[in-house]
Amino acid sequence: MTEQLGFDRHMLEALVCPETRAQLSYDAKAQELISKAAHLAYPIRNGIPIMLVDEARKLD
Repeated sequence: MTEQLGFDRHMLEALVCPETRAQLSYDAKAQELISKAAHLAYPIRNGIPIMLVDEARKLD
């Protein structure tokens, strides 16, 4: 695990949005992976990204 990231940085490079297949960005403060293309934020719980559309938070 990385100090601030909470999960392996290499995982971020490999993950894509399950809805759009677009790249994700990491929001360290909210512990979420952001899909700008889908306007969704996927939570990271205990260092594990939850890549389910049903679990994602809709962004404004």
